[in-house]
Amino acid sequence: MTQLQDLTDAVIRGDRTNAVRLTNEALAANVLPQDILAGLVAGMDVIGDRFQRNEAFVPEMLIAARAMKESMTVLEPLLVKAGIKPEHTAVIGTVQGDLHDIGKNLVAMMWRGAHFNVVDLGTNVPPDKFVEAAKEHNAGLVGLSALLTTTMPAMKETVAALRRAGVPAKVVIGGAPITQDFADQIGADAFAPDAASGVDIARKLLTA
Repeated sequence: MTQLQDLTDAVIRGDRTNAVRLTNEALAANVLPQDILAGLVAGMDVIGDRFQRNEAFVPEMLIAARAMKESMTVLEPLLVKAGIKPEHTAVIGTVQGDLHDIGKNLVAMMWRGAHFNVVDLGTNVPPDKFVEAAKEHNAGLVGLSALLTTTMPAMKETVAALRRAGVPAKVVIGGAPITQDFADQIGADAFAPDAASGVDIARKLLTA
């Protein structure tokens, strides 16, 4: 459908004005809200793929996410009315002792763009807060971020706390000093080297 392709393209360009206009036009033409959502998500997927190939960068990701967010403001009440809710819930935060949030925010943005329900705990989050939030929201996914090598032990402690508490959520970790080896050492389910790959990894973990 040309209308939905135009909507996808508007998200890719980060054209929020046209994204909102096309969302409203699609609704007026009786296009199903879930089909419109699919068009929005497709745009974020393209941006994510381009980012992984170094064909798009953080600014492009941010403006695409903003375009989708504004369209979702129009669409979300209709999705709720139709009983269409995000299939998965993710809890995300920067671990205790670390106040950096750019990488964490990008991952949260991309997960929302993939139509996950995202609970963002912010920065300097102690292990028990991750456990509490994962249980409260019945999260299928927990994302842990760290930028400082000095806070990597806090990441290990958080994974251990989640396991001790019997939280069944899959745990994804990331950040500048983080490696796959470290993820394996601390018992995380996956390592995401960047925000765009974090979406693919999350989808695979949640549908496994």
